[in-house]
Amino acid sequence: MMIQLRFLPLNKLPNGVVRFHRSVSPNFQVQNPNFATTLITRVSPPSHYTTAFMGTKVSAMVLDGKSVAEDIRDKLTIEISRMKNKFSVVPGLAVILVGERKDSATYVENKKEACESVGINSYEVCLRQDCREEEILKHISRFNDDPSVHGILVQLPLPSHINDRNILNAVCIEKDVDGFHPLNIGRLAMSGREPLFVPCTPKGCIELLRRYNVNIKGKNAVVIGRSNIVGMPASLLLQREDAAVTVVHSRTKNPEEITRQADIIISAAGKPNMVTASWIKPGAVLIDVGINPVEDSTDPRGYRMVGDICYEEACKIALAITPVPGGVGPMTVAMLLLNTVTSAKRIHKCN
Repeated sequence: MMIQLRFLPLNKLPNGVVRFHRSVSPNFQVQNPNFATTLITRVSPPSHYTTAFMGTKVSAMVLDGKSVAEDIRDKLTIEISRMKNKFSVVPGLAVILVGERKDSATYVENKKEACESVGINSYEVCLRQDCREEEILKHISRFNDDPSVHGILVQLPLPSHINDRNILNAVCIEKDVDGFHPLNIGRLAMSGREPLFVPCTPKGCIELLRRYNVNIKGKNAVVIGRSNIVGMPASLLLQREDAAVTVVHSRTKNPEEITRQADIIISAAGKPNMVTASWIKPGAVLIDVGINPVEDSTDPRGYRMVGDICYEEACKIALAITPVPGGVGPMTVAMLLLNTVTSAKRIHKCN
């Protein structure tokens, strides 16, 4: 075993976060402002790293989706301003909300605020829970024909009496910024074909891995969950990055044993703290898509949000992990904005 010790400079960030200087590779980020120096222990083989603090327990690198998303949004703001000044084009996103689910309403409001923050025009339609399918299709048709709208998003899940497939199929593929149209998914699944859009959450997961220079090629990757929204497209994207991919789902035998072999885990099961320490190989990279409310009497709301991965256990074993909240969620919104701008540039040929 070869061990190299190096003292590395740190930069303090707001809220007690400490980040290694950008010239350092890998670009670790740690939640410990108490020390000016940190020891990085490199253990053979070279792909496995641990961070050791003086007087503290081992902690994984935090994949900060919030800061990466802010960087993407800053660049989009500049690009949208350029499009407006040079081509008189302002990207537009239309959102259709059906029913009164609080979580869906919150998501829609967050997306609206995100659009306004970068200069995207937002259009919103709110329909009753008991509305007819034809009413949703009418609004989709109107937005399909509206040249000021470059992206159409139907907030999921829809009420049980609505056929999701009919609704998603009706969205014009050129404005399918959610990436759920079957033709986009089909192109994603086929070698040599390129979808017009990739679903936002899986796209955000891969972008986060790239931003932190996580090598995907040739790695064993496990995706927990097989939904059309996250699990299935995430597995396709990982395959495109030349990972060896296994999908674990509710019918999988020995999911713990399978997951423990993974170099990269993307969990989208929707079960709080399901992935515990025994599921994780030391040095793995963990992307937690889950956002689950659990009771917490110490929180004014009476609950707090946790992921699918038990953060307290995982951060002592993994090389890197996304927090919940502040990990995948901001990346999803950023990818939606990026897809909308891409659509506007494609439609209006704004190069």
